[in-house]
Amino acid sequence: MPTILRIGSFRFHFYSDEANEPPHIHVASSDGECKFWLEPVRLARNKGVSPHEVRKIEKLVFEHHDFLKEKYYEYHKG
Repeated sequence: MPTILRIGSFRFHFYSDEANEPPHIHVASSDGECKFWLEPVRLARNKGVSPHEVRKIEKLVFEHHDFLKEKYYEYHKG
């Protein structure tokens, strides 16, 4: 479960056994974890993260989209 990026209390990471899924990123917070698809960016799953925090995370996913997608392919296809 490599950490790709940390911003504030958010940890952006992948799980190693998910290479068969479309590009995505998991984001852990103090409240839980959510998952965003990267193509296109949209919420895939949310476990315990408040709607306000999900919106913050979504904004960060958009801001760092190219980097996250690059790291996804590097990790899973590399």
